[in-house]
Amino acid sequence: MSSTPGARRPDRSATEAALQKAALLLLERNGVLAGLNLRQVADEAGVNRGLVYHYFGSRRDLLRAALRSDVGERMSDFGPGRPLPAPARYERFLRTMLHHQQAAMLATLLVLDGDRGVRMVPDPAGTRERIRRDVDEGHLPPDVAADGLHAALASMVYGYVVMRDHLADELDVEVPALDEQVATMIDRLIRGLARSSDTNE
Repeated sequence: MSSTPGARRPDRSATEAALQKAALLLLERNGVLAGLNLRQVADEAGVNRGLVYHYFGSRRDLLRAALRSDVGERMSDFGPGRPLPAPARYERFLRTMLHHQQAAMLATLLVLDGDRGVRMVPDPAGTRERIRRDVDEGHLPPDVAADGLHAALASMVYGYVVMRDHLADELDVEVPALDEQVATMIDRLIRGLARSSDTNE
């Protein structure tokens, strides 16, 4: 049977993108504890409810796809910071994650939900290599544990990004001012590691 003249089939990639964006908007608007109703996601995206299930199957799969859709942009944003020494590189990491606050929140939600497919360290070998370079160039002490350092700093960045607005409100500090204070603290912590190594020699 032929389709109705003039009727267009939905563009799958555009529909998927609209559904992912709608899911993130609803989470931001309603909060996590309100849950994510897939019917509301379809309504928000302006698409047929059946397409949510057809394209994604479940709420978790929709959220995972929304997170994946942001990874490419995040990775390209991180790219220019990779050659930088540790203090500047982790400051750039913080600022990039602030730009991708929804993705940080979504990744945290999926991890808390037990999703083992979320990659918090998308390039472990590259991360270790950059830390080894920092040691060779004197930006970090020779005895630094690369995985421990990265896990501590990544946890700090993700934790701050997720709690940022709440912390600023609770501390009665403007968000941009708090961002600058946290960036300064990360820089000082990393530089302090190298200095503590110098004083112990």
